[in-house]
Amino acid sequence: MTQDWKDHITCMTHCPVCEKKMGATEPRIFSTFDSQPICMDCKKQEEQRDDYPAASQALIGRFMGDSELTYGVDPEAFCYHHFYPFTC
Repeated sequence: MTQDWKDHITCMTHCPVCEKKMGATEPRIFSTFDSQPICMDCKKQEEQRDDYPAASQALIGRFMGDSELTYGVDPEAFCYHHFYPFTC
């Protein structure tokens, strides 16, 4: 995703997967499969998919390659929000 990924996401009012209404303080997380923000219930369902472990490992590998970092966590990074929930 481009450097302006924060402009791409806005405080969604509904989960794009299940259509659940969401408030600004409800946690959301990026999908491992399509990098769209989803609700935590949908993330739990995503984690039950048979292909989730491989997709998650591939995503981590891509981010490490993109950032050329093997250590450290930037809580404002695009990668971070795929693995840790955030709020608006």
